[in-house]
Amino acid sequence: MNQVKKIIVSLVFLLMGFFSNAQTLKVMTYNIRLDVDSDGTNAWPFRKEYFSSQIQFYNPDVFGIQEAKPNQVIDISKALLEYNNVGIGRDGIGQGESSNIFYKKERFTVKESNTFWLSETPNTISKGWDAALNRVCTYALFKDLKTKQLFWVFNTHLDHIGEQARAKGIELILSKIKELNTKNYPVILMGDLNSEPHEDRILLLKKTMDDTRQVSIEKPFGPSGTFNNFKHNEPVTKLIDYIFISKNSVFKVKKYAVLSDSKDLKYPSDHLPVYVEINLK
Repeated sequence: MNQVKKIIVSLVFLLMGFFSNAQTLKVMTYNIRLDVDSDGTNAWPFRKEYFSSQIQFYNPDVFGIQEAKPNQVIDISKALLEYNNVGIGRDGIGQGESSNIFYKKERFTVKESNTFWLSETPNTISKGWDAALNRVCTYALFKDLKTKQLFWVFNTHLDHIGEQARAKGIELILSKIKELNTKNYPVILMGDLNSEPHEDRILLLKKTMDDTRQVSIEKPFGPSGTFNNFKHNEPVTKLIDYIFISKNSVFKVKKYAVLSDSKDLKYPSDHLPVYVEINLK
């Protein structure tokens, strides 16, 4: 009997050791809809408090935003003091929409970060190919102070008009990942890709990276789409926002959700955020 007890105790300690080494990384991507007066009652001043409270409730460790004007980045930073962020506007520092990456400042340190333009001249402020607007990708190399794990996060917003710009934009981001990630750290790519799952550029991306929706251990939760266009009374079926992870990495996706929270029949943005929980060892 004593021998059996010893075995049970040993197994319990082994399991405790496993779960203490395994850490969860909560990640979110969110097109927050730019601050524009023409949105009327859906304009940012009427949404920002509920938006910030939604982020605070889900408490992501890292989240990327898209379509954020400088004042919106400031508003989010003031509301969520536990986060720092990296990223600059697509028209220069403090100018235009941005794709900032927010992160828990007590948990992570940034080893490297930058923003590049989705164009033929990515190191200068520029518009690429057939795009209607300047588009950027912001990235950062994070070190998790708990696990010492290093990982990359890339956050972007592809053009809404240019077919070539969307395809070339993804190609450029993948080439940048390959250029930077010489030590083969795990990578998270997130953002509004303005492309649905059946489109060639998404199918191409899936050959290189895993769509967290498809590899989630638990069944995906929430609507099938992410673009709601502020229409609370209609189904959300258009999926254009994604979180991808590098294949064969230490990341294992435990949960995937599209969050459809609302208040008084109003959404906090015209996109729903994608939220994932990732286990890493």
